[in-house]
Amino acid sequence: VGTKYDFEAANSASYRVIADHLRSCSFLLAQGVNFDKEGRGYVLRRIMRRAIRHGYLLGLRDPFMYKLVDTLVDTMGEQYDYLPKRAEAIKTAMKMEEERFFMTIEAGIKLFNEELKNTKDVFNGEVAFKLYDTYGFPLDLTEDMLREKGIKLDMDAFNAKMDAQKAQSKAGWKGTGDAATTGDFKALKEKFNVNEFVGYETTTTKAKVLALLDENFKETEQIDGKGWVLLDKTPFYAESGGQTGDKGTLGEVKVLDTKKFLDMNLSEVEGKLSVGDEVEAVVDNSRAEIEKHHSATHLLHAGLREILGEHIAQAGSLNDDKRLRFDFSHPQAMTSEEVAKVEAWVNDKISRAIPAKTEIMSIEEAKNSGAMALFGEKYGDEVRVVSMGDASTELCGGTHVNNVAQIGLFMITKESGVSAGVRRIEAICGNAAVEAVKALRDELNEVKTELKNVNPLAGIAKLKEQIKTLKSEVQAAQSATKKELSARELKGANVIVEEVESGDIKELIDEAKNKYPNIAIMLFQKKGDKVMIACGSKETNIKAGNWIKEIAPILGGGGGGRPDFAQAGGKDASKIGEATEKALAYLEENI
Repeated sequence: VGTKYDFEAANSASYRVIADHLRSCSFLLAQGVNFDKEGRGYVLRRIMRRAIRHGYLLGLRDPFMYKLVDTLVDTMGEQYDYLPKRAEAIKTAMKMEEERFFMTIEAGIKLFNEELKNTKDVFNGEVAFKLYDTYGFPLDLTEDMLREKGIKLDMDAFNAKMDAQKAQSKAGWKGTGDAATTGDFKALKEKFNVNEFVGYETTTTKAKVLALLDENFKETEQIDGKGWVLLDKTPFYAESGGQTGDKGTLGEVKVLDTKKFLDMNLSEVEGKLSVGDEVEAVVDNSRAEIEKHHSATHLLHAGLREILGEHIAQAGSLNDDKRLRFDFSHPQAMTSEEVAKVEAWVNDKISRAIPAKTEIMSIEEAKNSGAMALFGEKYGDEVRVVSMGDASTELCGGTHVNNVAQIGLFMITKESGVSAGVRRIEAICGNAAVEAVKALRDELNEVKTELKNVNPLAGIAKLKEQIKTLKSEVQAAQSATKKELSARELKGANVIVEEVESGDIKELIDEAKNKYPNIAIMLFQKKGDKVMIACGSKETNIKAGNWIKEIAPILGGGGGGRPDFAQAGGKDASKIGEATEKALAYLEENI
């Protein structure tokens, strides 16, 4: 990258920091972690920016870390075979992050050095917060820089600013926070430990009410309305791994949602229940549609890796009964051709009617089988592996179809960006896809009817041609009726102040400026009860922006612009006459 390592040099530590952080960042990116402002993505950003700062100390002023990835791959690629496969994605993500930080690092270091001149023993915490908040300097980076100077940081002032920002960002937010820490969940855990989940085998079971919580998550003996129930065994899947919680019934009681608190599956209910009640727990039909979307997500993940490359790693997901959403690491937007290929790949696998198989095995066996795991997820000694033939094998605790043919039609509805290096696909399948196709068919039939053409594309082409012709006719009519503007002389300058009925007033002003030297022009045009105002100036001492600011308030409006052109809008067209007089008076006084 243009600098030579000298083991004896005073800056040799910077080389070692860069080498160490290059490894850390590369492996994190290879595992699917992306640069972010929170969580593990922020840890990655902190490591990266510390390395960039040490490069800056070595005189590097342009992105350099990404250039070192190939050397790392040459050195460690054989031991870590996934590293070469994801090298290009790693380099792209690194370069983007470096470019982002290099835009602010110089200004940030300048601010740091200026404050350092006024610092004896303790660095201003508010300035450190500004470095963090405005210039993207992680706190530990600022602390590193101060440590090198033997100076301490005023953490109280920094924390005060941080707390104030957090309080402001949370203002107006309503929620219960982490219910597992605010409700009576610990007491339930001590009494009952974990209830049994039977939802893999069945969607209906007889169960006993072990405990009830009110809407504030406080334990109660009875509810008559909304609350939460803990059953001794439950078929209801608790929201987890991107799969939404199950709904259904407990006899006459509605189950609205199911969530996990301290490893206990609790269902949100509405109705009348008492502790000790024996109930018939039934999951509703939405489970089947959720399973279709969840299984389709596994195929989508595999399809993305097949079409785009093995650098693809899951960055988040949502599966409910109406849609799926899948976030994944990828450096740029997908092309329409790539989206079509992924969609076709998934539908091809569905058409092959591949059985979906679930196995419980040790984590080592799962890894040896090639099962994909989510980076950062915690797994026990035994894991659940869901496989769909050779198409997909993943560690997953969710519920799935028995055969991929049950998924039905798979349709990608949107591809978009979430953040730097993270893309999102939204898709539908099963009943949702069938309904979408019906809706598209109905819309197409409506278009045919409106266009009076069985071939809608031909009808649209004809309509566009008609619109083009009409626009030409309108422009010709406007040109024919356009008022010829004549200037009069005022103190050696050409001036025009008039109301016009038709034409584009900006074009009229441009034409007048081309026709006359040293001209000041202001035009008014009614738009219903309102009025448009525009003015221009060429080779005069009249500044259009100042002129219009004097006149627009007369018409109940405001505006502004450049010295050579300005425009505004007014609410009271009845005062155009008065505004015209004032505009001329302004020229008399100022030209």
